[in-house]
Amino acid sequence: MHRPSVPGDLDHPEQVWARAATLAVAAAAIDDGDEYTVGPQGLHCWNGGGAYWWRLRVYEDGRALLCGHDADGSYTNSGDRQIDLLAGGPAWLPWAQLYDDARGNLLGFVYWYEGGVWARAPYPAEMPDDGLAMAMRWAAPDDAAVEEITGHLVALMETEVHPVTAVRAFIEAAAARRVGAPEVAALLDAVCGPDCWYEVRPEAALALAAELGLSAGDRGGVPAVAS
Repeated sequence: MHRPSVPGDLDHPEQVWARAATLAVAAAAIDDGDEYTVGPQGLHCWNGGGAYWWRLRVYEDGRALLCGHDADGSYTNSGDRQIDLLAGGPAWLPWAQLYDDARGNLLGFVYWYEGGVWARAPYPAEMPDDGLAMAMRWAAPDDAAVEEITGHLVALMETEVHPVTAVRAFIEAAAARRVGAPEVAALLDAVCGPDCWYEVRPEAALALAAELGLSAGDRGGVPAVAS
């Protein structure tokens, strides 16, 4: 990704969603790491250490909204660099929610997807970074994103495995809405490995997968959200 990121750094919303859902399902299986919630505003992630947060919402008509903040990388709201992250934003954005996010300088980047392209507010030439690359490098449109997710999960689980093939397979299943108990089990078996320090709860991971609507017969809460 560029520093600061540009809209072209982001993959198609459905691909970003499938990767985000993969992280969420794996995190649901243990008690440590990032916390994910699903609600009317989409899939929300809070880092357990307070380093970053992000929220992804995909609408039924293909529009999408991605926003968040990185404590070390979001210079868009620090000192004399505070900029209007909503400048040029379309009318359909959830303005009240975004204004609420921005209170206390907790909004570092906002990207919206419409008409087949991502967009964001213009940045001044001297802007060093907006935090997207640090918080969500795995959202990039190339296969390296799978490596990023794999590395994140391995660090989360504190194991010595590197199951990139299993992670890629689960992302593909999530994008195709064909995740079931076998897919969840395969992901957790590969990611956690035999030396995982944590109690692994596949039933919690499967429940979140259903809530995310990752199976063909279960649209769940918000894989796509109506306007």
